[in-house]
Amino acid sequence: MNLPINNNDVIIFNNKFILANKFSASYQNQVVNAIKLFFSKIELKSMEPELVHRPKRPKLLPNVLSKEEVHELLEKTSNLKHKTMLSLIYACGLRCGELLRLKLENIDTKRNLLIIKQSKGRKYRITPLSLKTLNLLNEYYKTYKPKFYLFEGQTSETMVDERSLQLALKSNLLKTSIKKPVTLHWLRHSYATHLLENGTDLRYIQELLGHNSSRTTEIYTHVSSKSIQRITSPFDSL
Repeated sequence: MNLPINNNDVIIFNNKFILANKFSASYQNQVVNAIKLFFSKIELKSMEPELVHRPKRPKLLPNVLSKEEVHELLEKTSNLKHKTMLSLIYACGLRCGELLRLKLENIDTKRNLLIIKQSKGRKYRITPLSLKTLNLLNEYYKTYKPKFYLFEGQTSETMVDERSLQLALKSNLLKTSIKKPVTLHWLRHSYATHLLENGTDLRYIQELLGHNSSRTTEIYTHVSSKSIQRITSPFDSL
């Protein structure tokens, strides 16, 4: 006779299969969700799915570049379109998708603002555009004359493909002395970290990045070298 499954069976399965095979926290969560859904539907009393806990995903620190590395990367990017795109991600802390969806109407040259619509969570936010950034955008506009999307793809009605920008980033990295596995999102992380190192209040950084929670923004305090360097060791006062 088959005995009904209980919580102990799930614990054994987790230890001898999931953990033994070193599956990720995401995979473990999927299994836990499936178990909870299954037993909530068939209502086996011997099983208490609410007591089966989801594993916590490890909190990874954001990867950042130094200001010198960002400068080197942008200086080595000779293609004006790619340089403008990479510069704008860093200068405004954009997600790649936000950059690609930008339209001409999103640039407010009178108030020196970039208006970011349809960002994560369908939120709307604004970020300042420096004179240096505006000059670069002006040079780009005169050269490429976009009509709808700021950065057009094969036609004026399409956006640049994200993969093509990623490949451009990889290609330009080879021209630099940077040996890190840089991604486009590193530029956004670097923007936030450098703002923090310049003394910008975390609340403003949260608004500029479009974070719902201040806890998400606070992670940059862990990678800010200046914040760490300002800490005085008790050894020094002995």
